[in-house]
Amino acid sequence: MTHACYDPRELTPNYPRGERSLIGPFYTWSVGETIDWFEFRGVTLKVESDGRMFPTTDDSQTIINCLEDAANDACVMVEYRCDVESLVREDDHWVLKMKRGGEFRSRAVLLATGGIRNGAGTVLAGELGHTLIPAAPSLFTFKVQDPRIEELSGISVPEVTAEIPALKMKTSGPCLITHWGLSGPAILKLSAKAARELAEMDYRFDVKINWCAGSNEAQLDVILASVRESSPKKMVRSGAEGLSIPARLWQRLVEAAEIDEETTWSNLSKKERHRLVQQLTACKFSVDGKSMNKDEFVTAGGVSRNEVDFKTMESRIVPGLFFAGEVLDVDGVTGGFNFQAAWTTGRIAGAAAAGAAAAGAAAADAASEV
Repeated sequence: MTHACYDPRELTPNYPRGERSLIGPFYTWSVGETIDWFEFRGVTLKVESDGRMFPTTDDSQTIINCLEDAANDACVMVEYRCDVESLVREDDHWVLKMKRGGEFRSRAVLLATGGIRNGAGTVLAGELGHTLIPAAPSLFTFKVQDPRIEELSGISVPEVTAEIPALKMKTSGPCLITHWGLSGPAILKLSAKAARELAEMDYRFDVKINWCAGSNEAQLDVILASVRESSPKKMVRSGAEGLSIPARLWQRLVEAAEIDEETTWSNLSKKERHRLVQQLTACKFSVDGKSMNKDEFVTAGGVSRNEVDFKTMESRIVPGLFFAGEVLDVDGVTGGFNFQAAWTTGRIAGAAAAGAAAAGAAAADAASEV
């Protein structure tokens, strides 16, 4: 539900779109304040080794219940099945007309529904004159069909470097092999960074994996030469001491390097060792598509950041209109960052919208008395 990164300037680089815009908001409502808000309401949190934070119950319903209880305590009225037909400004009020009939009137409106599948808020913002950045999936796995990873679904490597050479973009982290292709934090972060470019490429590109992150070709060549000296009679296919690569993946990479399964380290030629180093540090895969829609859980695009005052999340174009969450052209990499952007922008927008509505009502009362 968030990420244990308390310094806004260390937090914002995790947002491919919105890094500079979010510095101020994160100083206004930080990760620490988000944690305090939930824990004050009875939600105990824990921190994973990679910084991700979850309720100790490991159940998302815990967060849902907390939010619903807080809304009930604040006497929030919830109306269901209220598709908005139009949103127009009349004097000092907004008028929301429903498709089912009827309308709501308010001094302030906050739009928070964005994304590819539920873009109602984005559509309304566009109708009111806002510039809309086209939506594109931001976190997705890479579809890869390659004999080197075939039938290895479920195997993970704790630390790899993933690179898209054509875009000169690179990330690192755990990598997971799935029945679909490549996934895990390293891949998801890369998909977020390159979301727009990959959409333009129709998700057909090459990705290069260094299965031994932290070691380049020269360094790994030295490591393998050392293994040759220390374990000359050991077969190459049985693995190399000191490298955290699962046995089945290692065997596939040895096969791809055209090394006979009976070859020992002492019999490994320099050419064979070079080919193995290439497979380990520059393993190129052809990507032909992305994950299915159900796996896409973050969207790039939405209301242009230039048209929003991030001190209040109010529209710079239409007074009394506020934005929060995925309706904005803001998205983060995987790890709880998108939730934190939602908590922060939601808190700021909600407080500012309530303040604007109260000020408007007070001004109206004063005018009526005069």
